[in-house]
Amino acid sequence: MTDMTELAKRKLPLNLAIVHVDPDGFLATYRRWLEITAFISALRIGEAEVPEDGITPALTEAELANGAVHRIGNDTVMAFCATAAMKGDGAAVDKIEAGLKEDMGDEFPGSFALRHFRDPIAAPVTLEDFVGASGKKLLEGEIPPPPKRASECWETGLRFLELARGSNFKNEIMYPLALWTRDLWTWASTDGLSFLAHIEDSQPILTDALKEERNDEPFIANMLQLGAPAVEIELDEDVEGMLRSLARR
Repeated sequence: MTDMTELAKRKLPLNLAIVHVDPDGFLATYRRWLEITAFISALRIGEAEVPEDGITPALTEAELANGAVHRIGNDTVMAFCATAAMKGDGAAVDKIEAGLKEDMGDEFPGSFALRHFRDPIAAPVTLEDFVGASGKKLLEGEIPPPPKRASECWETGLRFLELARGSNFKNEIMYPLALWTRDLWTWASTDGLSFLAHIEDSQPILTDALKEERNDEPFIANMLQLGAPAVEIELDEDVEGMLRSLARR
């Protein structure tokens, strides 16, 4: 079947693999996800027709090199690497890299995204640069020392939030990010309290915000908004406006 039902069917196991950082599950469905998304995209612009047997066509070597397929791949691999980074699971990223290379070659769809988490980026420019640079540290276990931990993790949280909002896997990134955010600010408002600014004001504000039980986008945005003064980050108007808007329920 080559319709949106099939798209949803193929996306579900991929969603679960991203949320739970399951490299085997990811590899098992990755190519099938590329096939259905690429085929439906081609149908929409009149470059393909529904096959008589209803079976989604496999990708040819030429199609694997297509820019549209690579954009889908980059978004998907970026999502997996982001959730793996939040768990510090470098082995999972190693495994999908090896599996995708074996299946589709060194320049597999998504290889560009993966390089953001592999190659040192001295001067990040794009959102993917910032996410990759932060993710690389997390994957390698380079946790910032306590004096800088909250502020550096605040920056990471903002970049990962921006990544999630533009991804086809928004919810799959957002839930792990909410858990990661909760862990960060729980530490910062307890064991890491002495490293925060304006402690008398910051601790009760953060502690109260952490009472929110929902692990979702508004929770993340609210913690970033309230945590900024605690790590002496001055928000520009655009970021402040975005966080305020996203934090509303």
